[in-house]
Amino acid sequence: MTEPGRQVPEGYLGGDARIRSGPAPELVEAGYRLEIGDAALLHRGLGLADLAQLVMLVESGVVPRATAAALAPTLLDWLDLPAERFPYDPAYGDSYNSRERELERLHGPAAGWLHTGRTRREAARIAFRLVLRERLLDLHAAVGRLVSALADGSAAHAGTVWADTTYLQPAQPSTFGHYLGAFGEEATRHLDRLEAAHAWADRSPAGAGGVGGTRVPLDRARLSKLLGFGSPCSHTRDGMWATDGLVDAVLAATQAATTTDRLAEDLEVFASPGFGYVELDASLCRASVLMPQKRNPYALAVIRSGAGTLVGRVTGLLVTQRTPSARTDNWLHAYGEVAASLDLARRVVALGAEVVATLHVDTDVLAGAAAAHFTGAADLAEELVLRAGLDYRSAYRVVGRAVADAVESGRASIGPADVGRAGSEVLGRSIDVDPTVVAAALDPRQIVETRTAPGGSAPERVRGHCASLRRRLDAAAKWENDRRADADAAEAALLAAARELAGYLGRV
Repeated sequence: MTEPGRQVPEGYLGGDARIRSGPAPELVEAGYRLEIGDAALLHRGLGLADLAQLVMLVESGVVPRATAAALAPTLLDWLDLPAERFPYDPAYGDSYNSRERELERLHGPAAGWLHTGRTRREAARIAFRLVLRERLLDLHAAVGRLVSALADGSAAHAGTVWADTTYLQPAQPSTFGHYLGAFGEEATRHLDRLEAAHAWADRSPAGAGGVGGTRVPLDRARLSKLLGFGSPCSHTRDGMWATDGLVDAVLAATQAATTTDRLAEDLEVFASPGFGYVELDASLCRASVLMPQKRNPYALAVIRSGAGTLVGRVTGLLVTQRTPSARTDNWLHAYGEVAASLDLARRVVALGAEVVATLHVDTDVLAGAAAAHFTGAADLAEELVLRAGLDYRSAYRVVGRAVADAVESGRASIGPADVGRAGSEVLGRSIDVDPTVVAAALDPRQIVETRTAPGGSAPERVRGHCASLRRRLDAAAKWENDRRADADAAEAALLAAARELAGYLGRV
């Protein structure tokens, strides 16, 4: 019996069976509105799923062609109808139920043919995978722009000497191009991750039936082709309920944003007056309301907050996946959260690319820092190994004593005499080193020229690495363009088949 105040909405699924009550307002607010909130996200994908299902049912001889021809114009019209103009109603639950209700209102029992052999879950999974593929491609493009900006910056500063740092302490001379190239190399791995996540999304769950398939003769390979997927899912239950691909997608997005964040964390330090290495473009800064002298690097704060938010989202997604399989709670928040995460990551990465592309680097300040703070000390110790026959630990102690003595006496450099004296103090014998060898070992530019190992910071190695980044970018761009072209071609073919079906009644 229907409870007072819980009237069953007209056409409410199950209202004439075991669901003898309309939905509780609390259920609508906490659950149904959450699901209907994804309507705009899934709207077009649901339309494509419906059209593919209709074409397949006709091709398999299940649905009368005349009946399908009557439904096709409505489904085609809905495809181009903005989601906000469609009568999605949370009282009916998710967006699929509202679409079923509206189709039934317009076409009566004929609407029931569309659901043959298909759950609402299947239609939504198809729609979401279509959305996920597109979002992954958009993020992939943004990561490509980041890699491109880093490659350009790395090439421009292949010979810009600076003091690379560890723990924010001057370490050894390197080039700023080598520094930027490291982030470029890391970002190319995000292209790999996003391409792998896309491969998961590019498998069709269409034709999965309830769990293990359906007795209705649906050709899963044909459905996959109609929808523009690379292939059908290998296992119907996995295609319906597996969530690891969702985590992979958001984790790939979070990784891309985190690389951008790590660069932003460095640049905020480097842009501070204490360093003065770089300056952000004015278009990426914000003024203080109170202090007129301030030039806040606001873009970097936006990047950091976005990356932090994504870490929270992927953690939350992992937690919601920790339930038994084939459960709605695996998916209840997933559509919106996953899509929003990929979109946020795209914005963060795109902003990072603009920061890099417009970054002003003060090469004079970098060169000055490279020549200060005894950054050639390790190179000098290595020269003592190569030329004075010392083991490295002994050479380390000699140079360390020479540096300590210079610092204590207020000197900013060391020479052969300092090395000889330190040798007497540490090893009990003076170390005689050619002054030109000492000078070369301590010269930042000459130090950098010795870094010719593969992946090293010598300018020619940096330029070679930039070339490899650009080759990866070319491959990424081709992959992305091919995927978009495949999806567009499949959609065009599906719409042509649906339009041909819609015109059937006019020919009989």
